[in-house]
Amino acid sequence: MILRIGNASGFYGDRFDAVREMLTGGGPEGGLDVLTGDYLAELTMLILGRDLLKDPSAGYARTFLRQMEEGLGLAHDRGVRIVANAGGLNPAGLADALRTLADRLGVPARIAHVEGDRLPAGPGVLAANAYLGGAGIAACLSAGADVVVTGRVTDAALVTGPAQWFFGWGPEAYDELAGAVVAGHVLECGTQATGGNYAFFTDHDPAVLRRPGFPLAELHADGSAVITKHPGTGGVVDVGTVTAQLLYETAGARYPGPDVTARLDSVRLTQEGPDRVRIDGVRGEAPPPTLKAGLCRLGGFRNEVVFVLTGLDIEAKAELVRGQIGDALAASPPADVRWELVRTDREDAPTEETASALLRLVVRDQDPEKVGRALTGAAIELALAGDPGFHVTAPPGKGAPYGVFETAYVPAGDVPHTAVLPDGARVPVPVPPGNRELVAVPEPEPPEPLPPGPVRRAPLGRVAGARSGDKGGDANVGVWVRGDRAWRWLAHALTVERFRELLPETRDLAVTRHVLPGLRALNFTVTGLLGEGVASQARFDPQAKALGEWLRSRHVDIPEELL
Repeated sequence: MILRIGNASGFYGDRFDAVREMLTGGGPEGGLDVLTGDYLAELTMLILGRDLLKDPSAGYARTFLRQMEEGLGLAHDRGVRIVANAGGLNPAGLADALRTLADRLGVPARIAHVEGDRLPAGPGVLAANAYLGGAGIAACLSAGADVVVTGRVTDAALVTGPAQWFFGWGPEAYDELAGAVVAGHVLECGTQATGGNYAFFTDHDPAVLRRPGFPLAELHADGSAVITKHPGTGGVVDVGTVTAQLLYETAGARYPGPDVTARLDSVRLTQEGPDRVRIDGVRGEAPPPTLKAGLCRLGGFRNEVVFVLTGLDIEAKAELVRGQIGDALAASPPADVRWELVRTDREDAPTEETASALLRLVVRDQDPEKVGRALTGAAIELALAGDPGFHVTAPPGKGAPYGVFETAYVPAGDVPHTAVLPDGARVPVPVPPGNRELVAVPEPEPPEPLPPGPVRRAPLGRVAGARSGDKGGDANVGVWVRGDRAWRWLAHALTVERFRELLPETRDLAVTRHVLPGLRALNFTVTGLLGEGVASQARFDPQAKALGEWLRSRHVDIPEELL
């Protein structure tokens, strides 16, 4: 038996037509058994929390409901089950809305949902949610659900749940569940597995990557899988695109989840054919006794102004503006004031834009007045009193609230994981019978280094790919190479110390290196780089999406044989 499971959404706001494309793109012989959609990121939970404050019937991804206007009928006609975490903070509300939609369309869809992830929220907390596993989804599907919507589950649970239902795996089928977790992690971000955000994109025809198709997995009963996509769609699936996604927002060899802890150091990737990558060998262990939980709260208010500095004396102009704004705010300064000068200017520039640099000011405070009128007034009053050529990229606004994401851990047994079946029956989902405390895997012995030879100064990215992302206030950067000799060099060359040298922003932060020889990869975790998380927008690149590309652009001494 093979479970063909696809993905049609990697985030809230992803390609709207992807549901239709995935339901119709496989043809009569290559259709899907299950179509999933991932709509929940850390920032999304904050957005949904604010929606719920305004409207108690809201709190779910409305885009998904609009997609189901067409998707419900298409899925019913093709016998495809739909599983999505679009329920957000109100999966019961989304399930009710789907039933109303199905009645209006005349589609006999059986709707179920999973709840219990919402935790008691303390003062100032908009949303507190535990990350549930796939067992509740499996229970809904086993009861005949055509559509299952959930609140906060792990991204991989959208695959482990259908797999448990389809293959009948028990909670201690650790290797099989771990294989499904790895496949689910590859699928969860949609087109990032098919050539999107891919470091080596220049290896491929630009036309192929213009509109990547969404990925699907052919999952087998032993937990192995083949990652592919519908025939005729854009993009590419190869060992590199799958490796990149496996490293995205992960860390060490043990990848913990509520269903199982997957051993990423056991993963084997094989190019089976064009746009077909086999994943096998994945080993699993009992899950940890606790569940990760995400807490979203309002952190205060923020505002920003970007001053444009043009032509000569850029540094002096920046110093003048900083001093003038500082004087204006001195009587009641915001709690947090950050300046950043971005030297986008060029000498003897042929256009005014390329002659200009950007001076960015970000302020934060609990008092909206301190980031509102006080700042906007100070900036506007410099229009005729500031540096020569004074102007800003946009008129200063009044400021806006910002959010903070925090991670906590709760005992799995304290979370009332519940499957609400199509007939309304509420079924408690038991905690997995076994658990294992999470401990780091010791770093394996490094490969034999390359023998000494001539080197050339060149960007790291000439031989290494990278993908980076965020987990709360931390950033992760996965770096991999495509050959054994390149791995023998990278494993010794890119130490934590060298990483810090190449990315000076990380010098004063805790950096942890994880070694994954089977993927020829290093995964770095940078603690605290993103402050209080993406919603706080503490950094120019608040989700660290381009941190890996910055690393690839830095110059290092590379053996000439690798170039």
